[in-house]
Amino acid sequence: MSEQVRIDKWLWAARFFKTRSLAAEAIDRGRVKINDDRCKTSRQVHLNDLIDIDNGSAEWQVRVLGVSSQRGSATIARQLYAETDESIQRREKQAEQRRLYIEPAEALRGRPTKRDRRQLDRSK
Repeated sequence: MSEQVRIDKWLWAARFFKTRSLAAEAIDRGRVKINDDRCKTSRQVHLNDLIDIDNGSAEWQVRVLGVSSQRGSATIARQLYAETDESIQRREKQAEQRRLYIEPAEALRGRPTKRDRRQLDRSK
């Protein structure tokens, strides 16, 4: 493992984004912060940095435990960071809200499908 790696490369190696270009785009849009500061794609990642990541589907807050510029398996990538307790709780809460979300009846158009009918019956 090397000591200094660019943030876009680290995010790709840690498997938060599928490609480096997606990671760079998220950084440019301000969806990635290191120690609560916006950063550029050329910013170096150091051990114990606190990184806030919004990859579109989930929001993470992680502490850097390892630095790598090579993308490996998911088990190796998981060793590069530790998610904070607050982040874990927030993601679990969001997942529960998504699971319990029922689309409003106005969103239904035409004849309801079996799935729509089950949701309607559950909501009554």
